[in-house]
Amino acid sequence: MALVDSLIVFAVSLLIGALGIYVGARTVADVDDYTYAIVTALIGAIVWGVVGFFVGWIPLLGPVLTLLAYLGVINWRYPGGWLDSALIALIAWVAVLVVLYVLALLDLTTFGAVGIPGT
Repeated sequence: MALVDSLIVFAVSLLIGALGIYVGARTVADVDDYTYAIVTALIGAIVWGVVGFFVGWIPLLGPVLTLLAYLGVINWRYPGGWLDSALIALIAWVAVLVVLYVLALLDLTTFGAVGIPGT
């Protein structure tokens, strides 16, 4: 049963993280595709995890490289440059914080999402 619970938490967290990317991409890049945001969130989470595993332990440089790798995924998946990618990520982070805050107030979830760093 723990595996099923973990898969459900992962799926819901991924959907919430994708919602944040969707809001950011729609606002900045005028891209209106939630499925595309789900794939981006999944790729971003994998890249974040892999890069964080290999270089995340390096003081100061590790977290910066990990964030740059995550922004690189967004830059690769959406039109615009690095600034647009950073804006999409920032809007996504704020949107996810708002959603998670509301869900936590309703005792429906904990405060975390897959695909958005720092949540």
